[in-house]
Amino acid sequence: MTDGTTWLAAPRCIAFGGYRVVLARGLSPHELAGRLAETVSYGAEHVVVEVGDHTGESLLEFMDDTYGDSFDGIGLRLGSAGDWAYAVAYGGWPGEFGPPDPVSRGGTHVCLLEYEEENGKPVPPQFAYFHDGRLLSACNLHLDGSWGYRGVEGDPVTAAPLQELLTAAGLPDPERDGREVHRTALGVVEKYFGLSLPQDPIVSGALPAVLVEPA
Repeated sequence: MTDGTTWLAAPRCIAFGGYRVVLARGLSPHELAGRLAETVSYGAEHVVVEVGDHTGESLLEFMDDTYGDSFDGIGLRLGSAGDWAYAVAYGGWPGEFGPPDPVSRGGTHVCLLEYEEENGKPVPPQFAYFHDGRLLSACNLHLDGSWGYRGVEGDPVTAAPLQELLTAAGLPDPERDGREVHRTALGVVEKYFGLSLPQDPIVSGALPAVLVEPA
């Protein structure tokens, strides 16, 4: 049973600051975490350090104790739903990861869902889907033409049908509430790619957690 992904459109659905969720088909959760650590973009090689099972709140408290402020580190909580592994980011993740296309090497399917909710610019929620090192489709989930996107980009074989589904759902619609557009777009993406993301374990359960630290 899955809750889909539309619940991510709720305010502070996972933690203050927004959400960064990476899903992968073809990897275990810990393999996914290890590949994500390789994409941290600020200098030295990074690795994952296991810190036991945590709720989102307890992981942030642990990171406060470890770094002085949870936003001075990056944590991931890990799980799986169906054939998707997932990693949910906590702490100071905004701007620290490079594109996840290398995560999709070796035939892996990877989906990125990201929203810097507290960024004052403001940055729209983002979606991107990769396979075997290639971008298949990407867009901002407000479908408003901002931040370099003018509709769905990527491989036409994958991106064009997704664009058609979003158009059929009435998007973009500048008159519609932005959060409702976000929710609707997530629903279209979820159905198109068969995504699974369980809400209760992520929001209130304890999951295996790691810190992403310099090697």
